Amino acid sequence: MTRATDPARALLELLWRHELPPRSGGRGPRQTVSVDEVVAAAIGLADREGYAKVSIRAVAAELGLRPMSLYTYVPSKDALTMLMVDAVAREDAPIPAELPVRARLVAVAQQIRDEYLAHPWLFEVPAWRMVLGPGRMRRYERHLAAVDGAGLDDIDMDRVIAVLGQFATGNARTALAAARSAREQSDADWWEAHGPVLEQVMPAGEFPLSSRVGTAVGELYQAPGDPDGDFDYGLQRLIDGILPG
Repeated sequence: MTRATDPARALLELLWRHELPPRSGGRGPRQTVSVDEVVAAAIGLADREGYAKVSIRAVAAELGLRPMSLYTYVPSKDALTMLMVDAVAREDAPIPAELPVRARLVAVAQQIRDEYLAHPWLFEVPAWRMVLGPGRMRRYERHLAAVDGAGLDDIDMDRVIAVLGQFATGNARTALAAARSAREQSDADWWEAHGPVLEQVMPAGEFPLSSRVGTAVGELYQAPGDPDGDFDYGLQRLIDGILPG
């Protein structure tokens, strides 16, 4: 099977293009932009309009190219998606090794959460068995380095990264939903519309704990919840359970 007919090899060569020696003697039309520019255009489009709007045709239009010419850079939208995910992973800043272990674990979770908040379309991309490129591999190495020295064995180190990522991803989803809801209708307007009915159908005598806690939460947050505060609180409790006593 040749490179041209081996999609897995072709995708890996695209992902690791900067680490592989340049190929010579290629045929076809001269490329007017780089693969990096194609990927950056696709990320910009997804950030602005959502993942559903990303297509070979749309990305070509972003670059002023004909749709068919984009196939000389990437073979499909699926391949482009993997390049996009890997490029986003490259954006992570190094986590200083001199930080205490707890601070390093906080940084791992914060990076993952920030990535989803900056690029919400990542929620629409299947993460399972994503082909590993240099961006994702180097991030995994950085995150392992952040956990190293915490007194955990190799399996537990991998699990810690997975659990921190799952917690950060779930919280980011909630934070994005809260932000979208606030843009559509303020919490004050929502309560003005729904409050009288809720007071009627949910009397405090029937729901004493909910009424007491809900009132305290509403007064403190001035909103139904506090995803940012939940992240800080939950992350500290999670790390308490991760680090050996």
